[in-house]
Amino acid sequence: MSIADLKTRHTPEDLLSMPDGGGYELVDGQLVEKNMSTKSSWVATNLSHRIQSFLNERPLGWALTEASYQCFADDPGKVRRPDVSFIGHGKLPDEELSDGHCPVVPDLAAEVISPNDTQFDVSAKVEEYLAAGVSLVWVVNPNTQTVQVYRREQSEAKYLHENDELTGEDVLPGFRCQVRDIFPPQANTKD
Repeated sequence: MSIADLKTRHTPEDLLSMPDGGGYELVDGQLVEKNMSTKSSWVATNLSHRIQSFLNERPLGWALTEASYQCFADDPGKVRRPDVSFIGHGKLPDEELSDGHCPVVPDLAAEVISPNDTQFDVSAKVEEYLAAGVSLVWVVNPNTQTVQVYRREQSEAKYLHENDELTGEDVLPGFRCQVRDIFPPQANTKD
């Protein structure tokens, strides 16, 4: 990103009209580039696939990957793109997916940690999601093979390790998978 970009305040509409806008979030009018590593991209795809496979059997709503959300009451110009998200049926107007930023709050937002993510930035996203009304937030860390589970009504995260089970709780009732199964198979083997 150039210095000129830092001085320009962008809008959600600008983001939609940019040919490469899909790789950015918008925070305080500034473009924030989302860079995923190969490993974090694989994990996000795998997690999304697991949720979608579950939803194919139980059509509870929409599983989305890298969808852009413009649903933050404290900052209507903010656009975030969780790596994986879920929107339950009954929340989208006419139950249709739009071409623009999604105006509704997802029920689940999952962020997969990438090498360039800072703890501060990830914590800020979690707080923003919860403040916006997201019921369940998962922070998935491919390096530690852990998942931090945040609930809007709980003050502390629950930490899940590779032998624990990740569930959709009341947001995706019936969804479950072993934490270790979210990560690449070669990462599951111990020497």
